Amino acid sequence: MAAPRAAAPNIFTFRDAQAVPDPVQEPVTDGSAVIVLDNGSFQLRAGWAGRGAGLQLRSVVARSRGGARSLSRVGNDIPNLEPLRWLLRTPFDRNLPVNLELQELLCDHVFQKMNVASQDCVDHPVVFTEAPCTPLHVRQMVSELLFECYRVPKVSFGIDCLYSFNHNKKNQSTTSGLIVSSGYHCTHILPVLSGRFDAKNCKRINLGGFHSVTYLQRLLQLKYPGHLSAITLSRVEEILHDHCYIPEDYMEELQKWRCPYYYEENVHKMQLPFTSKLLGTAAPSEEKQERRQQQLRRLQELNARRRDEKFQQDQERLDRLHYVQELMEDGQVEQYHKALVELNMDSAEELQSYINKLSAAVELGRQRALAETIDCKPQTPDTFGGEQEDLEGISELDPLYSEDQMENEKTAPTVQAMFNVAEYHQMYLGTERIRVPEIIFQPSLIGEDQAGLAEAMQYVLNQYPNDVQLELVQNVFLTGGNVMYPGFRDRMEKELLQLRPFGSSFQVSVASNPLLDAWHGASDWALDNLEMEESWITRAEYEEKGGEYLKENSASNRYTAIHLPKTAPRSAAAPMLQDAETTPQITMSAAQ
Repeated sequence: MAAPRAAAPNIFTFRDAQAVPDPVQEPVTDGSAVIVLDNGSFQLRAGWAGRGAGLQLRSVVARSRGGARSLSRVGNDIPNLEPLRWLLRTPFDRNLPVNLELQELLCDHVFQKMNVASQDCVDHPVVFTEAPCTPLHVRQMVSELLFECYRVPKVSFGIDCLYSFNHNKKNQSTTSGLIVSSGYHCTHILPVLSGRFDAKNCKRINLGGFHSVTYLQRLLQLKYPGHLSAITLSRVEEILHDHCYIPEDYMEELQKWRCPYYYEENVHKMQLPFTSKLLGTAAPSEEKQERRQQQLRRLQELNARRRDEKFQQDQERLDRLHYVQELMEDGQVEQYHKALVELNMDSAEELQSYINKLSAAVELGRQRALAETIDCKPQTPDTFGGEQEDLEGISELDPLYSEDQMENEKTAPTVQAMFNVAEYHQMYLGTERIRVPEIIFQPSLIGEDQAGLAEAMQYVLNQYPNDVQLELVQNVFLTGGNVMYPGFRDRMEKELLQLRPFGSSFQVSVASNPLLDAWHGASDWALDNLEMEESWITRAEYEEKGGEYLKENSASNRYTAIHLPKTAPRSAAAPMLQDAETTPQITMSAAQ
């Protein structure tokens, strides 16, 4: 699904889609109806066999530590994941469900939305998907949950990618192939020979969509530290799904991105949401004049207070100087010279000169105060100086009315209209569009010491003779949500062309729906094998053989039972015989 475009070219906006709670479905009264659960680590898909996957929800639970089960929110009941990101929990460790309590919450939610009609149990057969080479302990926990908690009549386990393979190849005669399944946490390479999964030679790469999302988020947050909080995992997932692609040749594509023209043509600009004030809108002229008058009155009052304070200080200092001058006239010479030293003056002439200047300033201040009292300012240079002080105060207090800005008032709207605030809230996706998906072929990009997908495929093929290799590469099948990048199939064909001998043939195909074909394949299998008891684990078999027991089918893992050797019971005479044999040895040793 393409991202919505803005008016400008190569500018895209985020959908920020929110999940909608799933409605409760109509009940199914047929007891033979099969419930199919595709238990993925990213998304859980559930529905009635043959009726479509009615439920698709994220495999997450929002639940605080120690919170009640009734307060938990599951899957699509969480409209926005970001505010509750710190509360989100998943039952999966990589691709294995290990938290039985959270898995139970997911199943409770699914059965409630499917409106299972049976009371106090789920009285329907269940097909449950699992990962390749699932440990017996994990299967034992899931079987215990289904049989003990929900009391289902029978269960069948199968590998999701094998269900997808069978669903897409059901009309073909070939039953062998090489499956590349790339999911949220892991990527598997599964060889299938004559319709059966060869578990001995399958390989796993611990890379998937989760690693791509976290890698892209780190890249963007380092590139745009000012928008750190806006680069959320949900938006990064949207970028990854809608804007990233896989080139046929990674290094050649990087060289293209070095060209400025190619960059301008192919860069995707992601517009982050923002709020701004329209800078071009100006206040009405009357409002401006009123604001200016208020500023002028405030500054006049402020300057008047300052002049009054300065007048008082000058008057007090002038009185002090007159007192010192009177000391000389009264003949108090010693006190007079002492006062001059305190005033930092050397002679009577300097004292008289300072008195004259200060008297003029005091007289000017008295005249100005008198003029303000009678509200009649004389047009004198001194009064003009006071007005100039007021105007300068306006400039200092409110830069909006500075002289330079008043001169540019007419041109301001034009300049402001050219300023685009949206550009400062855009993220440019250049080489990130190919760099992030490339980690599945080059894990070293994120520091992972693992083989890439092409190397792992070559390793798997080398385990077989040439004729079997040729049979496998004739049916290379891609499935899983992480193979939905544009160009993934072309890249796989190029990698196989480099791996295979000159002139050899191969065929690469992609699942018709990499996300849902596993569920559809499980649904097809359930309808075809509903009456075949050798394909289902019944409750009696679970109680007899344990939760790790597995009945194999065309899409299942291989079952290997673990039998712990039991020590033979020792008879009562054996310890006595052993003691009788060892006692003489000890005695002889002591005698020696």
